[in-house]
Amino acid sequence: MKIKEKFHNNNDGTFVVESVYDNDPILKQNKLYRDAGVGMTGENRLAGVLPSHIVMEWAKEAGVKWNDREALKEVIKKKMQSNEFNQFRVWEGRF
Repeated sequence: MKIKEKFHNNNDGTFVVESVYDNDPILKQNKLYRDAGVGMTGENRLAGVLPSHIVMEWAKEAGVKWNDREALKEVIKKKMQSNEFNQFRVWEGRF
């Protein structure tokens, strides 16, 4: 959830928009899901819940366009399986 936005003038005809997000609600939701065992059974598993601003940042880092679904799936899969972003995981299995 976006909590703050600042505009910075670079005094050279350009400016930067700084956005600050609070991911705590999603992290708490994921913890509740893990603790309750949501998405852990059956054929379909809930790997995790991600805020859209994180997905957009990952796509930008990887040079993937938002509408390239297959490439975006691979980026998300790689990031979600790394230990760096395990707070967004619900199911700990491999996919």
